[in-house]
Amino acid sequence: MPKKYLLVFLFLFPLFASAEEADISWWQAVKNSLSETWNSDKYELYIPANTWHNRATYDKDKIDSYNERPWGIGAGVYRFDQEGDWHALYVMEFQDSHNVIEPIGGYAYQTYWRPGNSEKWRIGIGYTLSVTARKDYNWIPFPAPLPLFSVEYDRLSVQSAYVPGVKKNTGNILFTWLRWQL
Repeated sequence: MPKKYLLVFLFLFPLFASAEEADISWWQAVKNSLSETWNSDKYELYIPANTWHNRATYDKDKIDSYNERPWGIGAGVYRFDQEGDWHALYVMEFQDSHNVIEPIGGYAYQTYWRPGNSEKWRIGIGYTLSVTARKDYNWIPFPAPLPLFSVEYDRLSVQSAYVPGVKKNTGNILFTWLRWQL
């Protein structure tokens, strides 16, 4: 199986994992999961906190010229499934590295480890399948599938996504925000 298909499978697995059990198609399972999330009555607020450019992959003059305080705001609808995993549909806007507003929106998923079986503390890992647009790309929307991780206490989360890079002075950015479940 080519690597790109394996990655797509791993990203979508939580959405269609129950399809076999319920004897429904994987596409129907994806639609069901998205519909359940969309129809949830639970909302959350996102407040961008930090954009860290990996010092090992950027020239100092580039880092010095970049904004690392991504002021902005976002909102989403979320739910926890039967296994305690988090699903969300969200939109957010923030100031990018060049101090220009960048919108992003999409679907996010995380599974959790609960230290000491705590009901309040959670450490999460997952992904987001999102779409964004940037001025330096002529505002053409493009996909942004990214890994997610978080440390959470009760309804407050410090959540981050890592934007990978393939060459010097691009990507390799850790984007962090606060997430408050209302």
